[in-house]
Amino acid sequence: MSALSASRIADVVDAAGARAVVGYEPLGGGTYNTLYRVRLDDGRRVILKVAPDAGTPRLTYEGELLVNEGEFYRKASGTGVPVPEVVRLGGGSLVMSECPGEPWSALADELGDAEYERLRRELGAYVGQLHTVTGTRFGYPSGAVANAGSWREAFVAMVEAVLGDAERFGVKLPVSVERVRTVVRGAAPALDEVTVPVLVHFDLWQGNILLTGEPGERRIGGVVDGERMFWGDPLAEFVSLNLFGEPEDDPALLAGYRAGGGDTDFDTAARLRMALYRCYLYLIMLVEAVPRGYPPAQAAVTRRTAGPALILALGLISHTV
Repeated sequence: MSALSASRIADVVDAAGARAVVGYEPLGGGTYNTLYRVRLDDGRRVILKVAPDAGTPRLTYEGELLVNEGEFYRKASGTGVPVPEVVRLGGGSLVMSECPGEPWSALADELGDAEYERLRRELGAYVGQLHTVTGTRFGYPSGAVANAGSWREAFVAMVEAVLGDAERFGVKLPVSVERVRTVVRGAAPALDEVTVPVLVHFDLWQGNILLTGEPGERRIGGVVDGERMFWGDPLAEFVSLNLFGEPEDDPALLAGYRAGGGDTDFDTAARLRMALYRCYLYLIMLVEAVPRGYPPAQAAVTRRTAGPALILALGLISHTV
């Protein structure tokens, strides 16, 4: 990941029309882009996100991720969901306002059962509100992989891209690339049921949800890291919300989602599509470990979790089609 000098940070923030920089600090947690919290002379703080150098190994869909992130915040800003305000986007950097709070993942052990359930309902309602936002094309706004007129065309291209990355980086998958390709293409007609591009975050794990407030009274203060968003099927969101489970495993979230206007009538066709999206996310998890240079222990955990889950999802698809 890139590291910027103090003068370069000041130049980027100044180009955004902000006040003078009086200090900054790097923020951890990212595995691709580099983040800084920047303090301005008027007391405000902004977040600066910087893309890696051009020669950094990356998956195909990761080209111009910050374009996706800027799109997500701008489109979500009118929904009532707490997201950062885009101050400036361009030149391989994104300057945005800072949302209050700490990552849910860092506070998870402090949450009581009642508070956890309430927060899951709140998150579900926010997701339902996000899914009221629609676009005109399917796929990634950056156009790095797919920006298509149909969801089938876009999603198949997304899967093909990550399979191509697996071959390019020499990733040993638990099944052959050709097996995945055959199963996905065989089920692709099911994607034609999706005719409206919906705003999908696709990375809603607890590390990307900020909580604010006192213990027992916490609320969601921000939904961040929208760089992996795409325009597609809202059902894809449930994959990142419950990585290795089913939507019904999280009844509080489903209740909130319905309250926010979402549809939770998961018929056979819906479950088939969700299995396809699981395959896509598990493939990303397995493939990105190589260009990211995961330590052996971390890579082994990913293989032990995402590998069997990929095989299970492919089996479900094969038995459904």
